[in-house]
Amino acid sequence: MPPASRTDSSRDRIVEAATAEFARHGIAGARIDRIAKSARTSKERVYAYFRSKEELYGFVVARELDAVAEATHLDPADLPGYAGRVHDYFVANPDNLRLMRWGQLEFGATGSDAATRATVTGKVEKLRRAQHEGLLDPAWDPLDILIFVNQIAMAWAEQPGLIPTENPARDQFLAARRAAVVAAVERLFPPVDGQKNRPSRRPIG
Repeated sequence: MPPASRTDSSRDRIVEAATAEFARHGIAGARIDRIAKSARTSKERVYAYFRSKEELYGFVVARELDAVAEATHLDPADLPGYAGRVHDYFVANPDNLRLMRWGQLEFGATGSDAATRATVTGKVEKLRRAQHEGLLDPAWDPLDILIFVNQIAMAWAEQPGLIPTENPARDQFLAARRAAVVAAVERLFPPVDGQKNRPSRRPIG
């Protein structure tokens, strides 16, 4: 594993350059020589920290997943609020969404993106505990909950061509879309207070 210290400025530059490179070109299309040039260092220096391009991508994604988790905070008792925060984060950070999508495209079949799988596993377990505590409808598979909420939350971040580019139209449009995201998730998974005296919502099929 690469050293964890953040005091080495060349390492920090490598990570920042790699983040931009992977977001633009994916894993297969990324080039270590471009990363090194952007980081104002050498390919040898890059490989001194990261043994392969895949290891570098894994580090970059793990760092991004930590940033997403800190910014969005999965609260099983308030999934609509979580969905709104996820919407806000990825609309504001479209490169970060592309970064992770490349991993899904290129690693999805093999399951090699360990950071993403570990994050999903942790969130699923958090949702499962909330079901056991009566905070979420136990009829749902917690993995379905996570995927459905995230897909709804990121729906508009995936459609940048439909979002107005000029304010105030952009802000008004995104505020309406955010409200729709929150409302959709609340319909599926009401907050704790909304769970009381409601019949169980069972998926069809």
